[in-house]
Amino acid sequence: MNNQDQTIQSQVQVNQRSKIFWVILLLSTILFGCSSLKHLLFQSTAWDLGIFDQAVYLISQDQSPISSFTNFHILGDHGALILYPLSLLYRLFPSVYWLLLVQAIALSISVHPLWCLALERGLAVNRAWLIVVIYFCYPLVFNLNLFDFHPEVIALPAICWAIYFGLQKEQNRKTIFGFILAILVALSCKAAIALTIIGLGVWLFCFESHSGSKKILSATAIALGIAWFLIVTQVVIPNIGGEGANVSRHLTRYSYLGNSFSEIARNAILKPELILGKIFSLGTLEYFALMFSPLIWRISPRQLAPLVAAAPALVMNLLSTDGAQRDVIHQYSLPILPFLIVIIIFSLAEDYGWRRMRSNLAIALWALFGFVMLSRLHFFAGNYWQSWDTLAASREAISLVNNQPGSILTSAEIAPHLTHRPLLKLAIKDPVPQNLLEFDYVLLNLKHPGWLSDRDFCENLIQQLKSSNRYEIKLQRDDVFLLKRM
Repeated sequence: MNNQDQTIQSQVQVNQRSKIFWVILLLSTILFGCSSLKHLLFQSTAWDLGIFDQAVYLISQDQSPISSFTNFHILGDHGALILYPLSLLYRLFPSVYWLLLVQAIALSISVHPLWCLALERGLAVNRAWLIVVIYFCYPLVFNLNLFDFHPEVIALPAICWAIYFGLQKEQNRKTIFGFILAILVALSCKAAIALTIIGLGVWLFCFESHSGSKKILSATAIALGIAWFLIVTQVVIPNIGGEGANVSRHLTRYSYLGNSFSEIARNAILKPELILGKIFSLGTLEYFALMFSPLIWRISPRQLAPLVAAAPALVMNLLSTDGAQRDVIHQYSLPILPFLIVIIIFSLAEDYGWRRMRSNLAIALWALFGFVMLSRLHFFAGNYWQSWDTLAASREAISLVNNQPGSILTSAEIAPHLTHRPLLKLAIKDPVPQNLLEFDYVLLNLKHPGWLSDRDFCENLIQQLKSSNRYEIKLQRDDVFLLKRM
């Protein structure tokens, strides 16, 4: 290649990178706009937007981030250290929209390393852009953006960059530094991500490491994953979170296997039929259909090695009794997504997969069809407008207390609008608030009582407060009640 050809190729790459920047900016704006609208319509909830917004706010105020919803330190939840640097944004201006913006950006920029990987694997420029379309049309991306906020979403671009750097043919200081930094960022988002990092290291070591330096890099990922998982689960969570944050609280999802880690391990060996019965089930078939159908046109059995990295998350989801772990709505399938896209890239690069669907238009239309069928886009035409009739009253009530420092009792849907305070509890039937008279304000919506509540329960609460002669009604409008302690 002469100097003129190199100059032309370099210019093409610069132009393409400029385009990917603007695409990412546009899609970040769209995702942020959708999640913000959902929040404005009172469709966010205390679990999990309220929990993380309160924690990050308290960190920014140099207060202990003990969630009044979970009653333990936020690091005792999943060891998400990433919340501390996020609090710097709240020091500029405390707003829940920072979390929604960061999440939208994280989901959008994840496509950049995947796009770069597609080009490096020899895909034509139009096929690399097809990967961008496939990624953004994958239903999980849009649905995750709408499902409140979860710090592990920040791990998504980090995992994608770790894959990109780990697959480089030539390892140098830049790729090694980028690989390790990406892993450290991913680990800081959630303890369970460490299992995916271990899986990433195993995949790279067994299938993609053809030199001693790459094997060392892969082994480093495994070592970092193991070390961080042990530190968080055995040191951070027990000592900071306390008994209420014990890791064993998640075992209820696997209770059919046992009530402790040792019992589960023993039954997995001695009673394999328990695991096999769960894996070979209708639920598993449905989960695979949801996860793989948007990409089935190009998945090749010859390119499934990346699923080794996704195996920890995939196995946990398959064995769980919690249906939320087997859909394309919740965050549990997030660690699997990057490796599914990598499989598509590999298959396209080697021309594997269904040969009947070769045109870019047909592939893009299939991706779009999967998005329309499985995403929650249609919620903006119905479900998300359920509280419209009380929207003005709810906003007025919030404006009366939002800048007040007192404690509040309210519904799960109103809570994320009022979490910038140490004490905020939910008016739910189970468990019922122990001491109603401890709250400075009580804000309830009788028409839309929210999660784990109903109109009769809310009316009872209001009657109790009024009969105590210690509360006065500050606002009563469209069945929205705001009571203040006198």
